Amino acid sequence: MRTIAILITALLCTSTVCAASTLTLDFEAFELGKTPAGFSTALTGGGGPVAWVIQEDPTAPNGSKVLVQTSADGTSYRFPLCVYDNFTAKDVEVSVKFKPVSGKVDQAAGLVWRYRDRDNYYIVRANALEDNVVLYKVNNGKRTDLKPIGVGLFTYGKKANAPSGEWSELRVAAKSNRFEISLNGENLFTVEDNTFTEAGKVGLWTKADSVTAFDDLKIESLDTNG
Repeated sequence: MRTIAILITALLCTSTVCAASTLTLDFEAFELGKTPAGFSTALTGGGGPVAWVIQEDPTAPNGSKVLVQTSADGTSYRFPLCVYDNFTAKDVEVSVKFKPVSGKVDQAAGLVWRYRDRDNYYIVRANALEDNVVLYKVNNGKRTDLKPIGVGLFTYGKKANAPSGEWSELRVAAKSNRFEISLNGENLFTVEDNTFTEAGKVGLWTKADSVTAFDDLKIESLDTNG
């Protein structure tokens, strides 16, 4: 019986919440056409409502289901969010596979951490139209880019290729005031900032009319208290 229980727990942890400090959400267990259970949607900025739903995608890295932000409102200062409600940490490692699908204003995909509310969080995003990765803080609704360590005052993130229509993987490791960013396994840059020093939630992010698919959201707590 114990063997069966362990097997069931292992299967559940591939797509839902488990009690361990590390979890992976591949979205296979969630209902098509709906926002996945355990997630809340929000919007920073203006424009129309967001729409985060489960869809089928034959190109998905893991299984056939993905989470897609489908609204295509072209308002420039508009940032749809999908926040995972069942996890809170200060120090955390988060990664996700993403595919920019469409967007004339932007084709962006982002990871959010230390999320307090829709107007206060850290975000790192990759942009298929600009070919770059940039880390920001959103403080009282104002988005400000944060400079990588060791670069000039006018540097804006780092050039990096995340092509439209293809899957890439974005990762952040946040520990204390230090945030290390990687794309497709390559370490891009490190940022230090002290704006948000308390634990918060993690989530996904897009911009403006970006229709973007996400899969394999991996979350690991790095907090020393477990």
